Amino acid sequence: MKQKRDNIRNVAIIAHVDHGKTTLVDELLKQSGVFRAGQEVAERVMDSNDLERERGITILSKNTAVTYQGYKINIVDTPGHADFGGEVERVLKMVNGVILVVDAFEGPMPQTRFVLSKALELNLAVVVCINKIDRPEARPKEVVDEVLELLMDLDANDEQLECPFVFASAKRGVASLNPDDPGKDMTPLFETIIHSIPAPEGDPDAGTQVLISTIDYNEYVGRIGVGKVDNGKIAVNQEVVIVNHHEPDKQKKVKVSKLYEFDGLNKVEVKEAEIGSIVAISGITDIHIGDTLCSPDAVAPIPFQKISEPTIAMHFVVNDSPLAGMEGKYVTSRHIRDRLFRELNTDVSLRVEETESTDSFKVSGRGELHLSVLIETMRREGYEFAVSKAEVLYKTDEQGHKLEPMELAYIDVPEEFSGVVIEKLSQRRGELLNMGQATGGYTRLEFSIPSRGLIGYRGDFMTDTKGNGILNTIFNGYEPFKGEINYRHQGSLIAFEAGEAVTYGLFNAQERGALFIGPGEKVYSGMVIGESGKGEDIEINVCKTKHLTNTRSSSADEALHLTPKKEMSLEQCLDFIDTDEYLEVTPKSLRIRKKILDPTLRKRAAMRK
Repeated sequence: MKQKRDNIRNVAIIAHVDHGKTTLVDELLKQSGVFRAGQEVAERVMDSNDLERERGITILSKNTAVTYQGYKINIVDTPGHADFGGEVERVLKMVNGVILVVDAFEGPMPQTRFVLSKALELNLAVVVCINKIDRPEARPKEVVDEVLELLMDLDANDEQLECPFVFASAKRGVASLNPDDPGKDMTPLFETIIHSIPAPEGDPDAGTQVLISTIDYNEYVGRIGVGKVDNGKIAVNQEVVIVNHHEPDKQKKVKVSKLYEFDGLNKVEVKEAEIGSIVAISGITDIHIGDTLCSPDAVAPIPFQKISEPTIAMHFVVNDSPLAGMEGKYVTSRHIRDRLFRELNTDVSLRVEETESTDSFKVSGRGELHLSVLIETMRREGYEFAVSKAEVLYKTDEQGHKLEPMELAYIDVPEEFSGVVIEKLSQRRGELLNMGQATGGYTRLEFSIPSRGLIGYRGDFMTDTKGNGILNTIFNGYEPFKGEINYRHQGSLIAFEAGEAVTYGLFNAQERGALFIGPGEKVYSGMVIGESGKGEDIEINVCKTKHLTNTRSSSADEALHLTPKKEMSLEQCLDFIDTDEYLEVTPKSLRIRKKILDPTLRKRAAMRK
């Protein structure tokens, strides 16, 4: 017999990136009394790793729980970026409803559409929270209409179209049911969650069934599986069988050694958990996302959708430049291999493959952001390695035609920049599908473009729109190959010999293009030290000092005026490198170099091409 468990609500918070999900969760935690009075609380307390805090984005889904008037509300905060879409799809299997957060100025964005379509497919109840109503240019009433239009577009059923709207300012910690009345606290949102999101149901007398939706990893206890108890109950020391809907042969008996439930930001040990509870289970080494834990006498896996395939790949290579090993703590292929395979413990959208060379690994992910976050994380942990330019992963159809991944790009730019954006994207094989007015005097452009056409474009886009454009992309299936793309029109300036760069050498070099280095920096032959003003690569000696004669003193050098070097972020470097180059990544430096350092061998390789 199925029963409801009335005192629990399981809800996920979904939204486009930057619409305020994580700040909203903070307020729900504060107002439910999770923190002691006067306790110091970090902002966006759910974004627990440094990278999430710095970039202001959520990368991993997080679980938390609050208690409101005797109801336990389990909340899952999800990422908004398309690159982390794999996280969102799985997490929704744990909940009975979603809170869709929409910015009161921006309205629904591409990612809003993506996460909402996933929730509607699973038939989840929806509560819409129009956030940031205190923004000076907020337009909550128009945004309500836009959300209803989006729901109709996505074929929502009648119940989903009747969804309640709550108007909030997460930053100020207030919510209300009326856009003209700011509200006093978060009570209207708590009440709406309890009345509009159904209680979890299941059969308490049936065999145990728990679907693992997320994996956490901890150095001390290893892998921790997080999921919802769908049927029966689960207890410490219970024997269970692991099965998987997509792997019919998988059957393994294991024992539950520790069981936790969530309370605020903590995991609390419990002896047993009933239907509807979201639990964390540790002590099972071989637990993966999508596994179902069942009673041995009633083995039945719960179906779940396969995780989206990666669309983009890079090679992670042992650094073999003349400056290798000087700045990193972990530099060998064994270190890099162990670290990459450890990442697979928690990141399911990632693939790591060994190649013919023991020093190189092929790493595939959902997009440039996905891989650049991994590179930056490893760099901070003390790893030193090199990466190649991102390449897309092609497929072939039955007729043997080459297919490539496509993206839909939604772009909002001030009118005067729309011409240059259209021109650049057309060169990258983009096709303009739609052009219209967005809010605030912006033009909205909609493109269909190959994923590889977007590699290296974000830097250009920021320059071309003077930082005023918004670019959002979403994966849109595979289509026939669109033809070659010329990524870079400028060549590289390459150092001719090893040594230290001096002002005199750099002064002569800066006439040839924009420099990435300043005086006193170590260089080696084959290192890329700048962007050439012309289409071809130019070799330059930046270590050359002036010959001294008795008439000129060496102090005359000090009068030479250098243009400031171009500081490149990790993303800009990844965008800049060409297919014959590597980016050398160490905890302290980012250096671009040619794959073949020796100039003679490099010329021979180019001629063979």
